Amino acid sequence: MLADRLGALLRNGSSNPAPARLNDSSAGQYLLEQTPERALDSLVLTPETESLCRELIVEQHRGDLLKTYGLSPRHRLLVAGPPGNGKTTLAEAIAYELAVPLLVVRYEGLIGSFLGETGSRLQKVFDYARMQRCVLFFDEFEVLGKERGDTRETGEIKRVVGTLLTQIDRLPDYVVAIAASNHPELLDRAAWRRFQVRIRLPAPSKAQITDFVDNFATSRRFNFGLAASTIADGLTDHCFAEVEEFCVDVMRQSILHGQMDNARKLTQSKLKQWRERAAVRIRSEARPRNMLLLPQQENGG
Repeated sequence: MLADRLGALLRNGSSNPAPARLNDSSAGQYLLEQTPERALDSLVLTPETESLCRELIVEQHRGDLLKTYGLSPRHRLLVAGPPGNGKTTLAEAIAYELAVPLLVVRYEGLIGSFLGETGSRLQKVFDYARMQRCVLFFDEFEVLGKERGDTRETGEIKRVVGTLLTQIDRLPDYVVAIAASNHPELLDRAAWRRFQVRIRLPAPSKAQITDFVDNFATSRRFNFGLAASTIADGLTDHCFAEVEEFCVDVMRQSILHGQMDNARKLTQSKLKQWRERAAVRIRSEARPRNMLLLPQQENGG
């Protein structure tokens, strides 16, 4: 770490040995620095997923021991799955367990319209990440790591992918790079090879939703008035983010209505609302596919 900092200072011609803070650096507009607050124990994960995460965390904590045997801790993780099922939260939990900041890449400032601009900005992001122990998080990784064989993409995008993969390869093992993707099928094949740990977070099962509701009620000392399994029956079509939103919604309204001791009626009412919400979403997702047939029918197709 010290060698990387000294190298950066020599390249920049600076005599100040203190590393620049994020808000003062040129990488500040491309990164959001967060202090992680969720522990891994607070998440509902499959045993396989939790085991993989624990292994990576232990390897990072005991990296010095591994290096005495000529080995390095794993530090590149790819998380795939539909939106709302905990990819970002998992990255935060890993950063929490490692006691390091979470650096979230901001694409709105990173992607430029001029030739070579995005690659140059990526360089600044990785240069800053190398200056400290941290978790560098790429949400919606397919934005940058798209398949280079796609003929619809421009040469600039292909150059960006090449730069991205090179920079990931050059990351020191004390920087944990986590990439999350809702559409892993769009990722470049070479991107898959860069990641030593690959995890899929599918939509939650009824048992997982039940555990989530139980954990929420226990940690908040809140009584829903219904069994967690009953609540899970009404939320089977929802992702983890929506289940959490439901729990917070019920608790919020119970506080306002003075029903903290037993919110049974309020929980039942909210479950009905959320079932209708899921039905509306399902209908809206089906409608565009049906409407695609209309222009062809009108044109005699």
